[in-house]
Amino acid sequence: MSKLVTILIPVHNEQESIPELVSRINNVISGLPQYRWEILMVNDGSTDNSLLLMRQLHAENPQYRYIDLSRNYGKEVAMLAGMDHARGDAVVILDADLQDPPEILPQMIEAWEQGYDDIYARRNDRGRESWLRRVMTRCYYRLLSRLSSTPVLQNVGDFRLLDRRCVDALCSMRESQRYTKGLYSWIGFNKKEITFDRHDRVAGRSKWSLVKLFSLAVEGITSSSTRPLKLASLLGFSISLLAAVYIVWIVIKTLAFGETVQGYPTLMVTILFLGGIQLLTIGIIGEYVGRIFNETKNRPTYFVREIDGIERENDKK
Repeated sequence: MSKLVTILIPVHNEQESIPELVSRINNVISGLPQYRWEILMVNDGSTDNSLLLMRQLHAENPQYRYIDLSRNYGKEVAMLAGMDHARGDAVVILDADLQDPPEILPQMIEAWEQGYDDIYARRNDRGRESWLRRVMTRCYYRLLSRLSSTPVLQNVGDFRLLDRRCVDALCSMRESQRYTKGLYSWIGFNKKEITFDRHDRVAGRSKWSLVKLFSLAVEGITSSSTRPLKLASLLGFSISLLAAVYIVWIVIKTLAFGETVQGYPTLMVTILFLGGIQLLTIGIIGEYVGRIFNETKNRPTYFVREIDGIERENDKK
């Protein structure tokens, strides 16, 4: 029997993009008749007509399947839900906005047949982005690569083909606060790079605001490394050592040279500086404690409301 390939598409308010997305996917898979195909869309709490379009597609063509999550959980959880329900021997993760072109799918399939398990797409060009976002992204990945114990690839997103072994490995890790870009590197397996030029969105606006991107960045750092905790300890030790040296210097100046201790301005600067360092350290610790708190609750990662037209009761993962 021919191999089954699943195209996994997280969807959140993409009704304007879905018609062109379907057209381009159909053009690609029609050129690969030696494979069986499953296009699995995950509705991540859309408030537009995205779910209605998914139902129509499934009714017209059983190759198009869909999962309707009970609410908006975010892209990371939507991808996990799709992997949990994907049937394919390989899974291709594709964004619904068509910034990642499905036309390079044949290259991924070819590399997969050569024995690679994780064929990831690296962006030559990031498309239409503000200079501020480009600079912040570059700085973030540099910081993350220094802090992470496993290499994190730059200019690489979720657009990739994963062999079933990789999918099963990712599904086995059930942490509630997921940073899948770090998990791709953590699981290992045989990887291959394919480069492409990223396109602009075909419709709508990006769902990723600066606040959400910052939250994702914090998630990535705290998920991939404990080095910020070590840096906080080192910073505290260094400040304490400098403070001790400064105290000795003040005592020597006062006793040996009769100089008066500086007054209010010096005191305020010192207090504010040390207070800022303390709050920064507490904040770093708090991020990790918050992750522990969320994991210990052991809640299901998501709930499913409907799969392929069939309503689910207490379907949880």
